[in-house]
Parts: sequence; structure tokens; C-alpha cells
Amino acid sequence: MDVGLVYHTDYLRHDPGMHHPERAGRLAAIMHALEASGRARQLVHLTWDHDPREWVAKVHHPELLQLVQIASQRAPAALDPDTVVSSDSFHAALKAVAGTLAAADAVMSRQLSQVFCAVRPPGHHAESHRSMGFCLFNNVAILARYLQQHHGLDNILIIDWDVHHGNGTQHIFEDDPSVFYFSTHQYPFYPGTGAATETGSGRGKGYTMNVPLPAGTDDATYIDVFEQQLLPRALAYRPDCVLISAGFDAHYADPLAHMQVTEAGYRRMTQVVKEIAATCCEQRLIAVLEGGYNLDALGRSVEAHVEELQRDV
Repeated sequence: MDVGLVYHTDYLRHDPGMHHPERAGRLAAIMHALEASGRARQLVHLTWDHDPREWVAKVHHPELLQLVQIASQRAPAALDPDTVVSSDSFHAALKAVAGTLAAADAVMSRQLSQVFCAVRPPGHHAESHRSMGFCLFNNVAILARYLQQHHGLDNILIIDWDVHHGNGTQHIFEDDPSVFYFSTHQYPFYPGTGAATETGSGRGKGYTMNVPLPAGTDDATYIDVFEQQLLPRALAYRPDCVLISAGFDAHYADPLAHMQVTEAGYRRMTQVVKEIAATCCEQRLIAVLEGGYNLDALGRSVEAHVEELQRDV
């Protein structure tokens, strides 16, 4: 089956400021790389008309939805020192969520096998009650609940390879065994969470797996973690759909971190995740953009990732 792309020019309208690293140029770099390689023409470009507010409310407190809307109306406004909104940020954040829901519909209808969602603002730092770390709403968490409650899936695997720990996603699902959260991340580093001892709580104990890595970690270590630690745990869990919080800021050229991952590393990680999806859930896989702040490295890394999505398993 074909691979899909979620992208909309409205995502460019979220403007946290001229010098902010999470800028519209990130998506421009991705689209340029996909078009220059010819991959954009091979992707199915999704359209949608979802109003995602009811699904945002499945994950976030209603007060947060209202807070982001009011902050956008009063923009420019800062929700925390790193998270700034403009007048179009609320609309862009809702549209980002809506795009991921369209990806779910396409995958569940078997129109597509995998989808890459080139959305912004990112989401994995957003907790149920607060936006933080460049993130307004937690796109992946909302997508997981949509797959479960709208499409009737039971178990969701979220693989977060962003260089920063996805504290928001972990926070939302830490007591829920129906979502297995796996994260590799530089540690100790922002936001300060993600120790190996954080494995979930209550009924969700054992369904969070953190692999904190030191600064300077390279492809070989990441690949070993994916092959030797993630793969057996994921195959034992047997998810009904696989989601990736696809941050590309562990790249060696990224200015906000200190890792040494290359495009080849992201390519191999993608292959492992595709193997999980092919074995467990009829190839159902949705990747949602998170970080990545060197524009050239981001474009190259996404192009390598999408190329692997397009390859036969």
C-alpha cells in the first residue's frame, strides 16, 4: 500500500518569534527535501475536515484548550519561557491534531499503510494540564486515544526517538496498560524526566520503557537499543498500531542537543519500527513530527525516514 503525507500551509502560521528554533522554516526544509528527491510526488497527500476539539478534550483538561485559545487571541503570549504563541497558533495546533486524525482514518481504512505527519507545533512535551517545551497539544497522545475510541483498537505502541524525553506522553499514559510508551533520549537533559526507573504506575506499571542515553551517543548504540531492547518488548506487547514521535534532533548537527545520530541511523531505526508494525499490526504505522532544528539535517533525516517507509518490508 501507499505511504501518505500530512501537511498544510496553515502549520506555517504558528509563529513563536523570529529567533525561536521551532520555526516555520522547519517544515519548508522538509518539504523542499521531499520535493527535491522526488518523494513528495510518490506520497498520497491527505486532506481532511475534522474538528478535533472533542478529541483534544479526551487527553487535555478543558481549561488548557481555553488557555491556548485565549493566549492566541492576546498574542504574542508566552505559556512558559520556551512556548510562545501567535494569533494563529491555536488554529495551527488544532489543524495539526486534525491532520493526525486523518492519518488514522487513512490507515484504518487500509487506504494507506503508513503516514508521515509533517505537523507543527510539536506535541510530546504537552501534559494533560499544561503546554510546555514548544508544544501546545500532545498530537501523538490524542491520536492514540482516537485510534482506541473511534477506531476500536486495543493496544497502541508509541516510540519516541526525539532527543528530549516526551514527559507529556509519559504523564498522560503512565497508569494505562493499553498504551506502551518507549523513549530514547539524551539524559540528563530537558525536561529532566525519563530515568530508566520510570516504568509507569498502577495498572500501567511496566508499560513505560525509558532508555536514557548520554551525550555523544551514536548510531551504533541507538540501533542496538532498537534491535535488542525495543524489538523484543514490542513483539511481546503486540500493538494494534505503532506511532512514532519522530523528532530528528538527535542528529549530530542539531544545535539543541549533543548526540551523534546520522541519517543512516534514522533509516535503520525506521526499519526496526516497520518490522514491528509488519509483524504485529498489518503494517499500521503513523509517524508524527516532533523536534529537529538544523534545517538541512532535518530535511535529510526526514527524507531518509520517508524513503524507508516507502520500501517494501
